[in-house]
Amino acid sequence: MPFFPDFKEVTIHDRDELLGILHAYQPETSEFTFTNLFIWQPYYATRWSLYRDWLIIVCTDHAGSPYCLQPIGPPHRDRVVRMLLSWLREELHAECPRIERADRRLVKELGDLSAWCVSPQREHFDYVYKTDALISLSGRKYHAKKNHINKFMAAYAFTYTPLNQSLIQSCLALQDLWCRCHRCVEDMSLMGEWEAIKKLLEHVALLQVQGGAILIDGKVEAFTIGEQLNHSTAVVHIEKANPNIPGLYSVINQQFCKNAWKDVLYINREQDLGDDGLRQAKLSYHPDHLVEKYRIEAAVR
Repeated sequence: MPFFPDFKEVTIHDRDELLGILHAYQPETSEFTFTNLFIWQPYYATRWSLYRDWLIIVCTDHAGSPYCLQPIGPPHRDRVVRMLLSWLREELHAECPRIERADRRLVKELGDLSAWCVSPQREHFDYVYKTDALISLSGRKYHAKKNHINKFMAAYAFTYTPLNQSLIQSCLALQDLWCRCHRCVEDMSLMGEWEAIKKLLEHVALLQVQGGAILIDGKVEAFTIGEQLNHSTAVVHIEKANPNIPGLYSVINQQFCKNAWKDVLYINREQDLGDDGLRQAKLSYHPDHLVEKYRIEAAVR
């Protein structure tokens, strides 16, 4: 195990150690599953260390500047945050020392906010839905979703199945099709997502996540993967469907909730990253609430 200020990259061999720390914290924000830290490691150059009772995670942005995610562990973390900001500035020479994706729990621990610059990051807010609402889609506000599903079911004979190792290559082929349709090679963030999805699919068994797939004529046309985030919430990491089949996203969303998560109160479907289309799609499912995230910097004096 690395002890601060030594760090190591997040690898599959770190799963048990980090999973125990994250489970004890019971996070609300989607970043803090081992799966997300692991599959996005190449994109964010994610490294971890232990400082006393806290898990410390450092990442790098696209400009090459380092930042930290919030320290994970017991309260009170204000001194740890102050130490990390100084360390980023003095040892890593970060131009903008900051803590990213901090939850409200940490913000409350900071005490006098005049000593800090705390700014909400709307593009990173997680969308959280009641599971029974995503399954039943009842009421006028879900009328359009119900129509999409009914039209799909009238046009296609399909099978929902839990994701298993025999379907991985078909899922990779579908993601390849999705990327060609969306020109992933022209978008660094989409290429980063493609690499993260490949890593996730290749390590499904070791990560012990849950997945589901929609098969039409024996071929995977949609797949999704998620896991338990905390006692009351599951998080959906990825959801992909053949863009040429209308209504398929609505179907895989409903079927996954119904078959994998019906006993969980909430579904966290992660953030929109400031993409207008993705934001409208997430809002169209009428979230129960948003999980706020913040950037924390030292106040300028």
